[in-house]
Amino acid sequence: MRERRALLNIKQYLGILFCCLFVCPLQGAAGSREKQAAQESHLKGQYIAVEDYFALHPDEKKISMNFGKLVQGPPQAIPSTLQGQKVSVAIVYPGEQVSDYWRRSLQSFIGRMQELAIDYEISEYFTKGGGVETRIQEKLLKEALAKNPDYLVFTLDVNRHKRLIERILAKGRPRLFLQNITTPLVAWEENQPFYVGFDHVIGTRMLADYFLRKFGSQGSYGLLYYSQGYVSRMRGDTFHDYMHQGNGPRLAASFYTDGSRENARKAVARSLGNVPDLQFIYACSTDVALGAVDGLKEAGTSTRIAVNGWGGGSAELAALAKGDLDVTVMRMNDDNGVAMAEAIRLELLGRKKDVPTIFSGEFILVTGENSPEELNALRHRAFRYSGIHESR
Repeated sequence: MRERRALLNIKQYLGILFCCLFVCPLQGAAGSREKQAAQESHLKGQYIAVEDYFALHPDEKKISMNFGKLVQGPPQAIPSTLQGQKVSVAIVYPGEQVSDYWRRSLQSFIGRMQELAIDYEISEYFTKGGGVETRIQEKLLKEALAKNPDYLVFTLDVNRHKRLIERILAKGRPRLFLQNITTPLVAWEENQPFYVGFDHVIGTRMLADYFLRKFGSQGSYGLLYYSQGYVSRMRGDTFHDYMHQGNGPRLAASFYTDGSRENARKAVARSLGNVPDLQFIYACSTDVALGAVDGLKEAGTSTRIAVNGWGGGSAELAALAKGDLDVTVMRMNDDNGVAMAEAIRLELLGRKKDVPTIFSGEFILVTGENSPEELNALRHRAFRYSGIHESR
């Protein structure tokens, strides 16, 4: 918070501008310190970190490790006696983004379901990301639930999502898979869904360590948040806290972008691109990272300011190859969809107790220094189902 107070002069001069641009800057006034601290404390109290959850539930760690072996291993088809039992799945994804995370997750899920010989029916619903279409998501959820599916795959980012999810949990059907979140909610302790994804805090710390090694305490950095919600807290605030504790560069400015590439471009081109001692821009998602690159090019400072990606999908790997991005944390993406298919297989076999509460996949730090051979090997591993789908 101390760094944010130093931004008053920037915000006074940019306030009207960014209201017009629909970019929401963080409050930096001294009077907001207590309010924001209370909000962050409340958020921390809502969620349980992966390791903390395992400490509270020791059996869960072993279950999760055994389940991870199934995800990494070859498919084991269900018995022929179960193969005619159709499973209905509704998927509501914020997949209308440059990031291919959600689309690849769906492809890998379908690929694994086929290999497991599970007879399935999928209803797919896609919206924009960043929490900007929550009312549309609510409408699509109602449409999906009207079909009475056996499984629902959704996500949690903003508070409205939480309220929608609680209604579903209260009914007890359909079985809920929450994707892109790996921190169980305290309030749902007695009725948890299946959390599946890649832990935001682990990925964020890998990026923070990289920037601390590269820049030490020199200069400053800019922070481009996603929307005001879970992802921004876990990726953005965690990064800021970690950099501050590590005596890294000071925070020059930070903005919420609603996950929009265009909003990120405007934030960088009109402000961050010309901060004299700016060493890097930390971006909370693929679309935001690419928008930051656009803004730096517009400002004419793209060669001296580093930008990270978040997730390591195709668009980010292409940007790394061109030198537009400096680093990313690459998710072993398809493990996400495989995990959901394996959870359904176990439940069809009557082994729901072998499905963990959390599946958190692996990250690999990737930089512009990785060779083409190394990147191809990582692509093959991360996109082991969705990559095959693309080549057909």
